[in-house]
Amino acid sequence: MITFKDFELPRKLEESLDQLGITIPTPIQLKSFKPVLSGKDVMGIAQTGTGKTLAYLLPILKMWKYSKSGAPTVLILVPTRELVVQVSEILESLTENLSTRVLGVFGGVNINTQKLKFDGGVDILVGTPGRVLDLAIDNAVSLKEVKHLVIDEFDEMLNLGFRHQLTHIFEILREKRQNVLFSATMTDAVDEMLYEYFNSPQEISLARSGTPLEKIVQKGYKVENFNTKINLLKFLLEQHEDFSKVLVFANNKKHADYLFNTISEWYPDVFDVIHSNKSQNYRLRAMKKFEEGEVRGLITTDVMARGLDISDVTHVINFEIPEIPEQYIHRIGRTGRADKEGIAISFVTAKEEVPLLEIEMLMDKELAFEDFPEEVEINPKKIESEKEVVKMKNPTKAPNIELGGGAFHEKKAKNKKINLGGPTKRKPPKTKPKNRGQQKQKARKKK
Repeated sequence: MITFKDFELPRKLEESLDQLGITIPTPIQLKSFKPVLSGKDVMGIAQTGTGKTLAYLLPILKMWKYSKSGAPTVLILVPTRELVVQVSEILESLTENLSTRVLGVFGGVNINTQKLKFDGGVDILVGTPGRVLDLAIDNAVSLKEVKHLVIDEFDEMLNLGFRHQLTHIFEILREKRQNVLFSATMTDAVDEMLYEYFNSPQEISLARSGTPLEKIVQKGYKVENFNTKINLLKFLLEQHEDFSKVLVFANNKKHADYLFNTISEWYPDVFDVIHSNKSQNYRLRAMKKFEEGEVRGLITTDVMARGLDISDVTHVINFEIPEIPEQYIHRIGRTGRADKEGIAISFVTAKEEVPLLEIEMLMDKELAFEDFPEEVEINPKKIESEKEVVKMKNPTKAPNIELGGGAFHEKKAKNKKINLGGPTKRKPPKTKPKNRGQQKQKARKKK
């Protein structure tokens, strides 16, 4: 069996891996190590939860050399603030015995405070594209010495609209550098960026896009509406104690808050909620509570669907079916990690059967449906997004101009005169004197 000892890593890096209890590489780590170590451009395609972070960090740390300039030689770009924190923490653990200076930056916090952190120098910079670009434009950090650029969750970064920031960063960076890109899916947008900006990267593919993780049991329930889904969730939580670490996905912030507020009435302090409107400190606290088992469940949007490594999630519940089929793969990938088994449950209304069909076509796998529990009450009340748009029974027809009618009636004969222009023959209108002075003056003229 191959272990990390066979990678011939620096002794201090090996010690850090031992302290973390990491000994056996995952398939993507095995396949990526030598290509990344070669210094060539690499494009890795692998499902979420397969160990992509260590797949690029270990070979880069083996190549890393101290720089006196204090400017970063490694730049790692990720799509979300949570991923910045996660990757930075993994890096700090790996470099605990090294002299590597690691810094993570992201938006939503005071940029001036972050500028001060560069005073001591930075070797590896981890950040979201927008904040890294802002800091570079403000001359808080120089990106001219970056030798290794890593872009993690490349497809999600493009989905979130970071293309402009990425292209601007590419222009700032030195031309001669290594590009290491990792993505869960291969899209047309990813292909286009690869062709335009990178030097024929070697592709490392662990599984085709859309392949579901084999260790995840997938099943579903056909449900009447959103409020009935809440009753079903409550029933499952009451009936099954093994729903001990549950991640619940809603499609937007409004629905996530509505679900959280309703669940909290039944189970105070048992669930928490995370979405982009929550402050960074709140999000980090909520994640920590969920990770450490202080809360039973976490309700969230797709902000949590990518890259975050939360251990031992027992169940992922798609409370709503995602509109983008690939998001389903990323959501369910939050469970069944590190070779453990997981369960993904989807609540599906009649309107959601179409997007579910697209997901099944992507996976080449049909969802197995369970019978709807008779004990669950069907709530007929619909939320705003479920209500049908009311159509007018007798819409007003546009008048037929050719046939006449409505406002376009035939003119009367006296109004058919044609104005050929020329001076008017009308006498000026008589005006009534406005005040007593004008009246007296008019009387004198008549005399």
